[in-house]
Amino acid sequence: MRWLIAPALLAAVAAPWLADPYTTATLARILVLGLVAVSVALLTGVAGLPTLGQTAPFAAGAYAAATLALHSSSVGVTQLLMGASVGAAFAALTVPLVVYARGVVVLMITLAIGELVVTAASRWRSVTGGTDGLAGMPSPRPLWGLPVLDTDRARYLYALAVVGIVLCAVVLLLRGPSGMYLRGCRDDEARMRASGHPVGAYLAIAYVAAGAIAGVAGSLLVTTQQYLSPADFGFDVAALLLLGVVIGGAGSVVGAIAGTAVVLAARDWLSGLLPGRGPLLLGALFITAAYVLPRFRFRLRRVVA
Repeated sequence: MRWLIAPALLAAVAAPWLADPYTTATLARILVLGLVAVSVALLTGVAGLPTLGQTAPFAAGAYAAATLALHSSSVGVTQLLMGASVGAAFAALTVPLVVYARGVVVLMITLAIGELVVTAASRWRSVTGGTDGLAGMPSPRPLWGLPVLDTDRARYLYALAVVGIVLCAVVLLLRGPSGMYLRGCRDDEARMRASGHPVGAYLAIAYVAAGAIAGVAGSLLVTTQQYLSPADFGFDVAALLLLGVVIGGAGSVVGAIAGTAVVLAARDWLSGLLPGRGPLLLGALFITAAYVLPRFRFRLRRVVA
């Protein structure tokens, strides 16, 4: 499958010159949500902590970056650092609730955290604008002295560059000892503990890192969308992200972006060809992911072996 990476990258770079502004903005949103899906894949597929709550650090990073953009700095890199810091800090505060639970309990806890954050965003009008949302964020410049990102094409390319950098960093880390430790915690926690490994610390670091990634995605949402609403972080978004991770392969951070793109394409584009059938398409995708893809991957592994 590695031979697909170069054509996919070329297509992603060429897309804003081939597509209309609406499609370009939609592709930018897919990149943003795909980055959140990377954090979901890191926890669910690699560390073994299934989550429906990555929309919480996503929202925290987004509102922090929006506040910075409205009142202080319009430089993209400072907004990214703010989003990452707040997302990581939020995750650090909720570590005790998550990393010592397992299985479905983790899923329910993270779902509750996500819903509490959405409720808080809906009611904290002085900071989030409440259900009316926040609007009017100025277009940032990537770095000091560079031009302002004032077109959909420029914002898309900026998002593509940031997502590419973060994705490469995550892939490199997971190919080293960090990835092996997390997979060991997922596959045989008892043996890892017996070998003297601090499983709780490993999972806590992974959880905080996933929060930072989601916070970066929140900052990118401010840049690409220039509007925030609690609806951007609701349960339906969390469920779509988890479905995208399942379709792309729970242990693959690259597959998480591809799976999220498939899910959003089915929801936003294919459903236009079948009006009113969007939930039916998503249901068919879920059934396919649950019953067909595991058998396909098993057979593919046997062929490769």
